[in-house]
This record gives sequence, structure tokens and C-alpha cells, in this order.
Amino acid sequence: MPKMRKPPAFSTQVYDLLMIELTNWRWSWRSSVIVGALAPLLSIVALGLFARDSGPRTLAYILTGNAVISLMFGNMDKLQSHFCFIRFQGTLDYLATLPIRRYALIVAAMLAFLLLSLPSLAATVLLGSLYLRVPLHLHPLLLAVIPLCALPLAGIGALIGTTARGPQEAGSLSLLVTLALAGLGPVVVPPERLPGIMVALGRLSPATYAASALRQALLGPVTGQLLADLAVLAAISALVLWLVGHKMDWRQR
Repeated sequence: MPKMRKPPAFSTQVYDLLMIELTNWRWSWRSSVIVGALAPLLSIVALGLFARDSGPRTLAYILTGNAVISLMFGNMDKLQSHFCFIRFQGTLDYLATLPIRRYALIVAAMLAFLLLSLPSLAATVLLGSLYLRVPLHLHPLLLAVIPLCALPLAGIGALIGTTARGPQEAGSLSLLVTLALAGLGPVVVPPERLPGIMVALGRLSPATYAASALRQALLGPVTGQLLADLAVLAAISALVLWLVGHKMDWRQR
């Protein structure tokens, strides 16, 4: 009786699936970059017109808050659409028949859309800083901050895509969550300009911690709050990743 072939290592599965994901977007990544940067840049222009004389602190919140919105469009919205599409097209059923683990697919998709969102993020930060005249002071920890900011947002998008009852519901939920995360808490607006209830609710939002971490890594100064922000983002990422794997319909256990 022939021996069963051993499945590839988890890292090999992630790499192969990452290459597949990136190849699928080789024709449309340019338009994705433009769309991902357009909304936050327009928001920066609009808010900058009214807040230009409000001081550097407010301008810093506008810049980094819209950088978080860029990550939302590039990761959360795209992942919900992607997972919803492969569910209803039968691609997920096909992938479940292959000798791969569900978490390899989830991690590969998250990494692919993180890479695809980086040009939009860079355009938002660079053009936004020039328009608002906010000087950048990039810290080496930015290399860890950006993935940890994107992962919980990507995980929420994947969770919506794997649980929604249809593409229309997934799109509506994604838009609602994007508006809620961006509007609740000191993401785009400093906390002193928000009602206390919104600041309190913002502590439940990963976007609040992502904006705080990006603000320190992009503009400085870096304080101990950065480590606390990254710890919260890592915990949320792990929780959401587990929820996505738990909710995903996958025949191979």
C-alpha cells in the first residue's frame, strides 16, 4: 500500500498561497493603489482646509488617522470582498480539498493585501505630510508597527467575508465598521475635541491603538505607550485570526 505523502510545511504553504494571491492581482494592483489612497487623501485635503490653523497636534491626528483609513481600505475592505468572493464562487471549497491548512490561507491572504496596501499607505503619508506641512520623523520600529496595525483590521475584514450571508451584506458591514472604527475614538480627531463617551468607546477599537502607534512611529516622540499599543494590537490580531479560522467552513481539520 503506498505511503501517504506528507503535506508541505506551514511556511511553504503560506509562501505558495502568497504567490498565488499576488499573481491574482498582477493586472489590477495599480487601480487598487489609486483607490486605496484616494479616499484618505481627499479626507486630508478637506480636513486640512478647516484645521490648518488648529496647531500641529490636530494636523498630526489628521495625517495618521487617515493613514489608518488607508490601511482599512487596503486590508479590511479588500479582505472581506476577497473571502466573500471565494466562498460564493466555490474556490474555498476547492482549496479545502488540498493538503493545506486553513490558517495558511488566512495568513497568506493577509500578507498579500498588506503588501498591496503599502503603496497606498506611503502615498497617503508622504503627500499628506507635504500638504499639511507636518514633518516626518520615521522610527525603525515602523517596520513592526505597520504590520501590527494592519493585521487586526485585515482580520476583521476576513471575519466579515467568512460570515456574511452575501456580497451585499459583506460590503455594507465593511462600510459600517470602517465608519465606526474611524469615527469612534481619537483616530482622526484629538481626544480633547471629542465627547467623553466617544473617547471611552474608542478604547475598544483597534483603529485607536493603530493611530496612536503610527503617530509615534511616523512623527515622534516614541514613548512607552507604543509598546502598550502594539501589545493590544497583537492580542486583537490573535483573537480575530482565531475567530476567522473557527468560522471558516473547512472540511480538513
